[in-house]
Amino acid sequence: MAPKPTLSADGWLSGVRIAHSPNQDERPAGEDIRLLVIHAISLPPGRFGGDDVERFFANRLDPAGHPYYRGIHDLKVSAHFFIRRTGEMVQFVPVTHRAWHSGVSNWRGRERCNDFSIGIELEGCDERSFTGRQYVRLARLIRLLQRRFPIEDIAGHADIAPGRKTDPGPQFDWQRLRDLLSR
Repeated sequence: MAPKPTLSADGWLSGVRIAHSPNQDERPAGEDIRLLVIHAISLPPGRFGGDDVERFFANRLDPAGHPYYRGIHDLKVSAHFFIRRTGEMVQFVPVTHRAWHSGVSNWRGRERCNDFSIGIELEGCDERSFTGRQYVRLARLIRLLQRRFPIEDIAGHADIAPGRKTDPGPQFDWQRLRDLLSR
Protein backbone atom coordinates (compact mmCIF):
# COMPACT_ATOMS: atom_id res chain seq x y z
CA MET A 1 0.00 0.00 0.00
CA ALA A 2 1.35 3.41 -0.98
CA PRO A 3 2.00 5.90 1.82
CA LYS A 4 -0.59 8.63 2.32
CA PRO A 5 0.40 11.84 0.56
CA THR A 6 1.51 14.69 2.77
CA LEU A 7 2.08 18.39 2.22
CA SER A 8 5.55 19.65 3.05
CA ALA A 9 6.04 22.88 4.96
CA ASP A 10 7.04 24.55 1.70
CA GLY A 11 3.78 23.50 -0.01
CA TRP A 12 4.67 20.49 -2.15
CA LEU A 13 2.58 17.30 -2.12
CA SER A 14 4.45 14.04 -1.74
CA GLY A 15 3.91 11.23 -4.25
CA VAL A 16 3.04 13.41 -7.25
CA ARG A 17 5.08 14.53 -10.23
CA ILE A 18 6.40 18.09 -10.03
CA ALA A 19 6.50 20.31 -13.13
CA HIS A 20 7.46 23.81 -11.97
CA SER A 21 5.56 26.75 -13.44
CA PRO A 22 7.06 30.24 -13.41
CA ASN A 23 3.53 31.68 -13.38
CA GLN A 24 3.28 32.20 -9.65
CA ASP A 25 4.27 34.62 -6.95
CA GLU A 26 4.05 35.14 -3.19
CA ARG A 27 0.64 35.22 -1.57
CA PRO A 28 -0.23 38.47 0.20
CA ALA A 29 1.05 38.47 3.78
CA GLY A 30 -1.40 36.97 6.26
CA GLU A 31 -3.75 35.64 3.56
CA ASP A 32 -5.26 32.25 4.50
CA ILE A 33 -6.29 29.71 1.88
CA ARG A 34 -10.08 29.61 2.10
CA LEU A 35 -11.22 28.50 -1.35
CA LEU A 36 -10.59 25.61 -3.72
CA VAL A 37 -11.28 26.36 -7.38
CA ILE A 38 -12.01 23.48 -9.76
CA HIS A 39 -11.06 24.05 -13.40
CA ALA A 40 -11.04 21.96 -16.57
CA ILE A 41 -8.50 22.15 -19.36
CA SER A 42 -7.54 20.21 -22.45
CA LEU A 43 -5.07 21.25 -25.10
CA PRO A 44 -5.94 21.39 -27.85
CA PRO A 45 -9.57 21.75 -26.74
CA GLY A 46 -11.28 18.37 -26.47
CA ARG A 47 -8.05 16.37 -26.87
CA PHE A 48 -6.57 14.53 -23.91
CA GLY A 49 -3.09 13.22 -23.15
CA GLY A 50 0.18 14.67 -24.28
CA ASP A 51 2.18 17.38 -22.59
CA ASP A 52 0.66 20.56 -24.00
CA VAL A 53 -1.00 21.58 -20.70
CA GLU A 54 2.38 21.27 -18.99
CA ARG A 55 4.02 23.25 -21.79
CA PHE A 56 1.32 25.91 -21.48
CA PHE A 57 1.86 26.32 -17.72
CA ALA A 58 5.65 26.47 -18.31
CA ASN A 59 5.34 29.16 -21.04
CA ARG A 60 6.67 26.71 -23.65
CA LEU A 61 3.54 26.13 -25.75
CA ASP A 62 4.40 26.16 -29.46
CA PRO A 63 2.03 28.57 -31.25
CA ALA A 64 2.50 26.51 -34.44
CA GLY A 65 1.48 23.28 -32.67
CA HIS A 66 -2.25 23.86 -33.21
CA PRO A 67 -4.29 26.80 -34.58
CA TYR A 68 -5.85 27.34 -31.13
CA TYR A 69 -2.42 27.89 -29.59
CA ARG A 70 -1.79 31.09 -31.55
CA GLY A 71 -4.32 32.87 -29.34
CA ILE A 72 -3.14 31.52 -25.98
CA HIS A 73 0.59 30.74 -26.18
CA ASP A 74 1.63 34.07 -24.65
CA LEU A 75 -0.76 33.90 -21.65
CA LYS A 76 0.93 33.50 -18.27
CA VAL A 77 -1.25 31.05 -16.34
CA SER A 78 -0.83 28.09 -14.03
CA ALA A 79 -2.58 26.06 -11.38
CA HIS A 80 -1.42 24.30 -8.28
CA PHE A 81 -2.52 20.84 -9.41
CA PHE A 82 -3.50 19.05 -12.62
CA ILE A 83 -5.36 15.73 -12.49
CA ARG A 84 -5.17 13.76 -15.72
CA ARG A 85 -7.95 11.46 -16.88
CA THR A 86 -5.87 8.50 -15.67
CA GLY A 87 -5.81 9.95 -12.15
CA GLU A 88 -2.15 10.98 -12.40
CA MET A 89 -1.54 14.22 -10.56
CA VAL A 90 1.02 16.88 -11.43
CA GLN A 91 1.84 19.83 -9.18
CA PHE A 92 3.03 23.09 -10.77
CA VAL A 93 3.05 25.56 -7.88
CA PRO A 94 3.49 24.99 -4.14
CA VAL A 95 0.28 25.71 -2.24
CA THR A 96 2.17 28.28 -0.19
CA HIS A 97 2.43 30.42 -3.35
CA ARG A 98 -0.18 32.09 -5.51
CA ALA A 99 -0.80 30.29 -8.81
CA TRP A 100 -2.26 32.38 -11.62
CA HIS A 101 -5.40 30.33 -12.27
CA SER A 102 -8.48 32.48 -11.63
CA GLY A 103 -7.87 35.76 -13.41
CA VAL A 104 -10.53 38.40 -12.84
CA SER A 105 -12.66 36.72 -10.20
CA ASN A 106 -14.97 37.25 -7.25
CA TRP A 107 -16.06 34.98 -4.40
CA ARG A 108 -18.47 36.14 -1.71
CA GLY A 109 -17.68 39.77 -2.54
CA ARG A 110 -13.91 39.28 -2.48
CA GLU A 111 -11.97 39.92 -5.67
CA ARG A 112 -8.60 38.44 -6.70
CA CYS A 113 -9.39 34.84 -5.80
CA ASN A 114 -5.82 33.77 -6.57
CA ASP A 115 -4.81 35.50 -3.32
CA PHE A 116 -6.70 33.05 -1.11
CA SER A 117 -7.37 29.96 -3.24
CA ILE A 118 -5.81 26.80 -4.57
CA GLY A 119 -6.44 26.00 -8.24
CA ILE A 120 -7.05 22.39 -9.29
CA GLU A 121 -7.23 21.64 -13.01
CA LEU A 122 -8.93 18.50 -14.28
CA GLU A 123 -8.08 17.23 -17.73
CA GLY A 124 -11.41 17.68 -19.43
CA CYS A 125 -13.80 19.88 -21.33
CA ASP A 126 -17.43 21.00 -21.26
CA GLU A 127 -18.58 18.23 -23.61
CA ARG A 128 -17.16 15.09 -21.95
CA SER A 129 -17.67 13.44 -18.59
CA PHE A 130 -14.76 13.25 -16.19
CA THR A 131 -13.36 9.86 -15.16
CA GLY A 132 -13.92 7.98 -11.93
CA ARG A 133 -10.18 8.10 -11.26
CA GLN A 134 -10.26 11.89 -11.48
CA TYR A 135 -13.10 12.16 -8.95
CA VAL A 136 -11.38 9.80 -6.51
CA ARG A 137 -8.06 11.62 -6.79
CA LEU A 138 -9.76 15.00 -6.52
CA ALA A 139 -11.68 13.98 -3.38
CA ARG A 140 -8.49 12.67 -1.73
CA LEU A 141 -6.67 15.90 -2.54
CA ILE A 142 -9.54 18.03 -1.23
CA ARG A 143 -9.70 16.10 2.05
CA LEU A 144 -5.95 16.56 2.55
CA LEU A 145 -6.20 20.30 1.82
CA GLN A 146 -9.20 20.68 4.14
CA ARG A 147 -7.20 19.15 6.98
CA ARG A 148 -4.38 21.67 6.41
CA PHE A 149 -6.23 24.90 5.57
CA PRO A 150 -9.42 26.69 6.75
CA ILE A 151 -11.25 25.91 3.48
CA GLU A 152 -14.69 27.52 3.43
CA ASP A 153 -15.85 26.55 -0.05
CA ILE A 154 -15.19 24.61 -3.23
CA ALA A 155 -16.21 26.47 -6.39
CA GLY A 156 -15.95 26.04 -10.11
CA HIS A 157 -14.06 28.56 -12.20
CA ALA A 158 -17.42 29.49 -13.73
CA ASP A 159 -18.74 30.33 -10.25
CA ILE A 160 -16.03 32.89 -9.53
CA ALA A 161 -15.79 34.25 -13.09
CA PRO A 162 -19.38 34.01 -14.41
CA GLY A 163 -19.86 34.98 -18.03
CA ARG A 164 -16.13 34.70 -18.62
CA LYS A 165 -15.50 31.03 -17.83
CA THR A 166 -17.56 27.83 -18.07
CA ASP A 167 -15.28 25.27 -16.44
CA PRO A 168 -15.37 22.74 -14.98
CA GLY A 169 -18.46 22.64 -17.16
CA PRO A 170 -21.85 20.94 -17.28
CA GLN A 171 -20.33 17.44 -17.30
CA PHE A 172 -18.74 17.91 -13.89
CA ASP A 173 -20.76 15.94 -11.34
CA TRP A 174 -20.80 18.03 -8.17
CA GLN A 175 -23.03 15.49 -6.39
CA ARG A 176 -20.55 12.70 -7.13
CA LEU A 177 -17.78 14.81 -5.59
CA ARG A 178 -19.92 15.60 -2.53
CA ASP A 179 -20.68 11.90 -2.09
CA LEU A 180 -16.98 11.00 -2.23
CA LEU A 181 -16.12 13.75 0.24
CA SER A 182 -18.75 12.52 2.70
CA ARG A 183 -17.23 9.04 2.95
